[in-house]
Amino acid sequence: MAFRQLARTQPFLARSALAPRSSVVLPRLAYASPISQAATFTSSTRRRAEVTPPSQPTPTGPAPLPKGSEVVAPKPYVLTRSRRYLQNLGRVTLVLILTATGAFLYVTQAQNNPPDQLDADPTKPTLVVLGSGWGATSFLKSLDTDDFNVVVISPRNYFLFTPLLPSVTVGTLEPRSIIQPTRYITRHKKRKVSVYEAEAKEVDPTKKTVTFQDISDVKGAATDVTINYDYLVYAVGCENQTFGIKGVNEHACFLKELGDADKVRQKIMDCIETAAFKGQSEEEIDRLMHMVVVGGGPTGVEYAGELHDFLIDDLKKWYPEVADRLRITLIEALPNVLPAFSKQLIQYTESTFKENRIDVLTRTMVKDVKEKAVVVQDANKEIREIPYGLLVWATGNTSRQITRDLMGKLTQVQTQRRGLLVDDYLSLLGADGVYAVGDCTATSYAPTAQVASQQGIYLASVFHKLGQKAKLEQQLTQLRAQPSADPAEIEATVKKLNRAAKLTPFHYSHQGSLAYIGSEKAIADLPLFNGNVASGGGAAMLFWRSAYVSTLYSVRNRTMVLADWAKVRIFGRDVSRE
Repeated sequence: MAFRQLARTQPFLARSALAPRSSVVLPRLAYASPISQAATFTSSTRRRAEVTPPSQPTPTGPAPLPKGSEVVAPKPYVLTRSRRYLQNLGRVTLVLILTATGAFLYVTQAQNNPPDQLDADPTKPTLVVLGSGWGATSFLKSLDTDDFNVVVISPRNYFLFTPLLPSVTVGTLEPRSIIQPTRYITRHKKRKVSVYEAEAKEVDPTKKTVTFQDISDVKGAATDVTINYDYLVYAVGCENQTFGIKGVNEHACFLKELGDADKVRQKIMDCIETAAFKGQSEEEIDRLMHMVVVGGGPTGVEYAGELHDFLIDDLKKWYPEVADRLRITLIEALPNVLPAFSKQLIQYTESTFKENRIDVLTRTMVKDVKEKAVVVQDANKEIREIPYGLLVWATGNTSRQITRDLMGKLTQVQTQRRGLLVDDYLSLLGADGVYAVGDCTATSYAPTAQVASQQGIYLASVFHKLGQKAKLEQQLTQLRAQPSADPAEIEATVKKLNRAAKLTPFHYSHQGSLAYIGSEKAIADLPLFNGNVASGGGAAMLFWRSAYVSTLYSVRNRTMVLADWAKVRIFGRDVSRE
């Protein structure tokens, strides 16, 4: 009875007395804050110390805190100004990265998956486009095909970004990074566009027909086809100008098409490997390692600069036995190189070439081209031979045979041998419904990609108005045929028709000139108000790259060009010979 009474009053002591001596049953504690838990645990331990003999083992669980010790609360987290700034910066950076990645994936997928197109409409006029260069591509990209049945005829099924072509010759850029398939542009149009990889052979402005021929290695049953057109956009470009100099076509390499760049790249590696061949004479090594460029325009200057970078960055590492023997000579018939640039930039380019040991021979004319030497006449009228391993011809352009044939059919108005004559609206003189853009024309503008691109955009706006005019004329005819037509509506349609028929002449807006000169330097001649800003050096090189990347026609090309530049920066140029 006494024990039961004790159990009612002191339950803890009762349980302790009944428990085995080797263990102690701890009381069940309610959840509390760390401080309250520590305090409860301390008081319980003290009570256990009074009941449990010292000889008993320590119970399982947290070790008792020393007498008089206190639990220190953790220091609270204080969000300072610098921490808040870093936190916000990280959030903004993460949002920008996710947004840019999402936008990139969305744009690329949208471009790789074109929508369905409208079929050809027999009631619409037929518009034939000859060529796939700067003029034709900018025209196609800006054209609304809903009003026309468009047919594109070109010997190549892609657009070539020619300003970066010199970079392909030494492996700075890969060939496919600077080309854009023509169907990539036409497949995103509202109405279907027919694209034929063929060469136009004849244009008949009287019958309004175009005859073209399949020039591929694999030919089918149909090789020559003649089609009719209502409108013709003539943008066939030009071919290389040789001035009738003997041996140029046989021994020189041009730099106008993508195949030319591949040929130059192969020829460079052939010369280097042959120069490194065992037992080669010193005289032959000097000849093979001498690269001659004829033409001091932007193409020739940029190629010389790219070749110099190839020598400094790569050849000296992988071909040290012959790299120091490489020589670069630039030949120009005019008093100076880059005649379209300002005087200070010409001097800067020539001084940079002198530092890079690139010989510049101005006032020097090529008289003959042999298999292993070029015959020139210098400023003193002296004739001498210059041995070479590689000769690159970049002197200018001349009209194609089809252009000369078309001019021969319009001899009364086409009197300019340099190219086709057009009016202020780019309409070909003497031919109805024919428009000409680009290098094949003889205008007051320089035959550059910038001019051809602006001409193509302008011509697309002209055809947009032609399409509106055709719709309004049809609408006006229907209104007048209705006896109950509203005169006000007829008058409003007539006003719209007059506005659509009114065209503004083409006006070229010069956006500046850029050229890369090697050694991570470029020159930029940019218009500013009534004057111009001339700049050269590393900053101009960054502007040159950013301007060309932004001018590329697709995200695909921009990504591939940036990746090629980064790859060359990390791994260097590939010196393998395919």
